[in-house]
Amino acid sequence: MLSTPPALIAVIGPIEVPLLATWVRHYRWLGIERLLIAFHFPEHVPDKQRHELQAACRELGVIPTGTSTGPWHEHTNTQLRDSLRHRAGPGWHLLADADEFQQYPAPLPEVIAQAEMSGHRVIGGLMIDRVAASGRLTGWRPEGGLDLAYPLGGHLTHRLLHGDPRKIALARHDVTVASGNHRAPGHRPDADRICAVHHFKWRSGVLDDLRRRVQHFSSGTWQERTPAVRDEASRLLDHVGQHGGVINISDPRFAFRRVSLDRMPFGWPAEARSIFTTWRPYAHTGQD
Repeated sequence: MLSTPPALIAVIGPIEVPLLATWVRHYRWLGIERLLIAFHFPEHVPDKQRHELQAACRELGVIPTGTSTGPWHEHTNTQLRDSLRHRAGPGWHLLADADEFQQYPAPLPEVIAQAEMSGHRVIGGLMIDRVAASGRLTGWRPEGGLDLAYPLGGHLTHRLLHGDPRKIALARHDVTVASGNHRAPGHRPDADRICAVHHFKWRSGVLDDLRRRVQHFSSGTWQERTPAVRDEASRLLDHVGQHGGVINISDPRFAFRRVSLDRMPFGWPAEARSIFTTWRPYAHTGQD
């Protein structure tokens, strides 16, 4: 017997309204019926933008579970997410940021049923970073869609930013998930069944967000547990600074190629397993 569809759990910041609408439609297409969303808006976000996002959310048939404002400390997401998970109650929880579009090789009920049959209490994902064909951090037109605007997918997060590309895409309600949804201590996903997490972060406006993040974490205005998030932002800013304001899509390390939300990337199971099982935290040196 197939299980009840998971509840989607998400903490959402000041994204553009079309992205929110596209994101909600994507997860409803996957079969998600219950969406628990909390908004968090840092101080720089205008009231008008907050109200537009909240209104758009309601128009999409989703009542925000909560809205908070203020500094975006590193622990802010985790606290809000865990509050949503508590409210969601028993069952499976799908964890996704608003720029993350999960992709599975089979219908979600089958994916969950397979995990339950094999005794897994978490299902893993691996980020595939989506960028424009030019490498520029551009905007996008809702009528064209994200696939058209950002047709290339590659491994920017861990091979340039030295960030953790692994995600806990789905977890049982009683499984503790670490900050950023990267790990679930004591639980290992099935490395042969890793979903693709299409990461549409590299859009117009992201550079300002990264500069703000570096500034606030460096000054202590936003609290951090480690310098990892700030370091990742600095690496992206340095990279585009060295390449005329664009991401160097021709760098073979990143393995950029054309991908789509309509079909799994070619050779994904082997590629995802290789990265998922060999990735290790970056060793910081004095040269960084």
